[in-house]
Amino acid sequence: MPDITRIDARGPRFAASVTAALLLVATLLSLVGISTGRDDATGAWVLATASFTDRLADPGFLLVLVIALLFVWGVASPRTAPWGVLYRRVVQPRLSAPTDFEDPRPPRFAQGVGLFVTAVGLVLHLAGVPWALPIAAAMAFVAAFLNAVFGLCLGCQLYLVLQRAGVIGRRGPAAA
Repeated sequence: MPDITRIDARGPRFAASVTAALLLVATLLSLVGISTGRDDATGAWVLATASFTDRLADPGFLLVLVIALLFVWGVASPRTAPWGVLYRRVVQPRLSAPTDFEDPRPPRFAQGVGLFVTAVGLVLHLAGVPWALPIAAAMAFVAAFLNAVFGLCLGCQLYLVLQRAGVIGRRGPAAA
């Protein structure tokens, strides 16, 4: 039975790497999609005049939606989330034994923060707010990039601040 009170710290960084790559593509797709376009004739935002179906079919929206669903998966069941499974089954066996472990609660909270940021972008996009989707995707990308490249998990830091403030309980480590 694996120890679920602590996790290999390299796992969340691997997941952040994959997520950052997806978010970079999503940001670029949303920048060239209807979120930022203007009608040449009227100067109106394309998104504001687009139908709900057109907003749903926007490639940037669809990719951010998939990423948001992956965040949901990471919050609801981190042990079965795709990037965690890929890391444990394919990447981790090829690495040396882990020497750095961490509590799984901060990375799980960080997944929730990523979900919140992308969900806000998705909702605002559907509501017809120009630039909301690329800004939300870019914000999530920056956070994932910082974690992947520098090991700085902004969501984890937010978790620790909230824990110190007493907003989040100080119980023992939770199951991953």
